[in-house]
Amino acid sequence: MKLGNNICIILFFFLMMPNNFAEDVITTSPLINLDEIKPSFEDVEEKSEKEVRKNLKEKKKENINLDVAHAVLIGLDKITAKSSKIIVNIDETKKFGPLEIKILKCEKAKVHNKITNVAYMQVKDLTKNENEKVFIFNGWTFSSDPSLTPFDHAIYDLQLLNCFNV
Repeated sequence: MKLGNNICIILFFFLMMPNNFAEDVITTSPLINLDEIKPSFEDVEEKSEKEVRKNLKEKKKENINLDVAHAVLIGLDKITAKSSKIIVNIDETKKFGPLEIKILKCEKAKVHNKITNVAYMQVKDLTKNENEKVFIFNGWTFSSDPSLTPFDHAIYDLQLLNCFNV
């Protein structure tokens, strides 16, 4: 007998043989009630439009004191991609995450025939306990071009927006 005939016989035998190795039981999983599943994102509280407006007006009154000179910064958390408006009074410290921000001077200056906001800012990282007197940023920053004096931090980013009552 030739080799080709043997392969055909063996192949025919396996194709015609009933499938005794497979399990005939079909398993199912229980049904999931979709109404009981909570969303994985933050729970959204429904508030009336009047409550939202009232809360926003209260926050504005709390944050902005028109009698005191202050700087407005935008703080960005690079991990969560959330940005926050930070209002820092002159010669006072404000915390943003583990950062401690102090604005020593904030003024409007004329740069290349354009009026821009300029601030002298000191930033400490409170997570580094090695030397508390060392600033991770100590210098001038410009609202028109924040890349001139880059603030370099792995998680947070700060940018000057405006100076008020200077």
